[in-house]
Amino acid sequence: MSEREVGVGRAADIPKELLLDWYRQMVLIRKFEQSCSEQYQLGKIGGFLHLYIGQEAVAVGSIAAKQEGDHLITAYRDHAHALAVGSDVGACMAELLGKVTGLSKGRGGSMHLADVPRRYWGGYAVVGGHLPLGAGIALSEQYKGTDNAVLCYMGDGSTNIGYFHESLNMSGVWNLPIVWIVENNQYGMGTSVDRASAAPDMATKAKGYAMESRQVDGMSVCDVYAATLDALDRVRAGEGPQFLELITYRFEGHSMGDPLRYRGKDEVVRWREDDPIGILERRLVEKEGCTREELDAIDDNVEEVMAAAVKFADESPFPDLDSLYDNIYAS
Repeated sequence: MSEREVGVGRAADIPKELLLDWYRQMVLIRKFEQSCSEQYQLGKIGGFLHLYIGQEAVAVGSIAAKQEGDHLITAYRDHAHALAVGSDVGACMAELLGKVTGLSKGRGGSMHLADVPRRYWGGYAVVGGHLPLGAGIALSEQYKGTDNAVLCYMGDGSTNIGYFHESLNMSGVWNLPIVWIVENNQYGMGTSVDRASAAPDMATKAKGYAMESRQVDGMSVCDVYAATLDALDRVRAGEGPQFLELITYRFEGHSMGDPLRYRGKDEVVRWREDDPIGILERRLVEKEGCTREELDAIDDNVEEVMAAAVKFADESPFPDLDSLYDNIYAS
């Protein structure tokens, strides 16, 4: 069976219960991001805020493919990854509000979520700055002789900088257990991929390092899951680092201050027709026999979870000023 057939088979053969859980996760991410937007406009979230609306299938599908000991690390658009890995919703919201009950004790904010027990090493604000860290984590697992791997996420803009090439090169030289995942949402801030990269197909960049790479429909959670599972299988089989370019789209701006003047309305409408939640919803209804009532019940539950998370975050205290210099150095 070919690699392509393996991926297609895995995408088709997924239990209804798992698909429903993915639907719940994707709706939760969407509602979480919408709540973040509301809290930002109320002045309760400060600094930069990068929303993940439109890209939900990427985080949910890829993280569903990992095993318990695997690691995750990503860039600054990091809320969805925390939720998909199982981080507490209230703690995530509290972190964005700068509260002491937050995932990073109110010290990291939107771009620096981390959950050590779940091996989620967080979001990083410096573009591409986390890529060498991802390679280092993979090296540590290789050194210890485990079969754990690393999922290292990045935006398409990261593929044009030095960290990217250095990290891919060393991962290839050392045969590291890592899957490099490019979330190609078509834009690096306000610049389209074809204006910023001489090689607009990100997957071709990995070939320069003799690395197995492929493009995947990042709007289909099932395709993302199947491709990531195959990539992790190859990594664990000793076939070296793998590279996935997940083709997706952010429905909102780069950050909350983005006026979106660089793309036309027709383009946004066209991509919204392939809403990742809508794609999964159609599969559940048309192929899995789900009723609208089942999905509505999930939607209602997510609304309750989000209301409780916002209440928890809003009522939590800010860190004491006396703790300002805590956790600066490792003890």
